[in-house]
Amino acid sequence: MRSIAILAACAAFTVGALPTIVHAQSTVQTDAKTIWEKFKGSWNHTKGAVKEQWGKLTDDDLLEIEGRRDQLVGKIQARYGITKEEAEAQVGTWEQKRYRDM
Repeated sequence: MRSIAILAACAAFTVGALPTIVHAQSTVQTDAKTIWEKFKGSWNHTKGAVKEQWGKLTDDDLLEIEGRRDQLVGKIQARYGITKEEAEAQVGTWEQKRYRDM
């Protein structure tokens, strides 16, 4: 009986928190999109910082990436042998720091 009450409380909390979580996620996605629009606009400058952060990326990789975040994540994943989630996390941390420095 106590387990049911705990589950019900968790479900109520989770459902109640859902709009906040969805809003936060969409804000993060919008911020990332805005950041990458700026990065694409100055890709020749930005790719130097990308190469500095992820030295295993080749010049050909950077040409293929061409300022596209999804391509950067994929290249990092492949070159470093990490999961997509790990590559996403690395790019997320880097882009926030880099954007603050712009």
